[in-house]
Amino acid sequence: MLERAQVDHVARLARLELSDAEAERMAVELSKVLDHIEKIRELDLEGVPPTSHVVDVVNALRADEPTSSLPREVALRSAPEPVAGGFGVPSPGAGGE
Repeated sequence: MLERAQVDHVARLARLELSDAEAERMAVELSKVLDHIEKIRELDLEGVPPTSHVVDVVNALRADEPTSSLPREVALRSAPEPVAGGFGVPSPGAGGE
């Protein structure tokens, strides 16, 4: 199992403040994760191609083809404060902070 110093180090890197109980729980949980990684390292994965999905997904997105968009008047119809033919957005410096 991971030692408290190791958990504290990971927490510090992640900018987390952990209570003693949380650190103890994280030690157990992180140790389990590392145990699983060790089991995976034991597998013979020679010739197995890397993948991002467990099932073969081929181009699940629609084709990127140009189409007409909403007319400007329709798009701005629900805008609270259209400005110069576009959407009005408050300045980043504005606000009651």
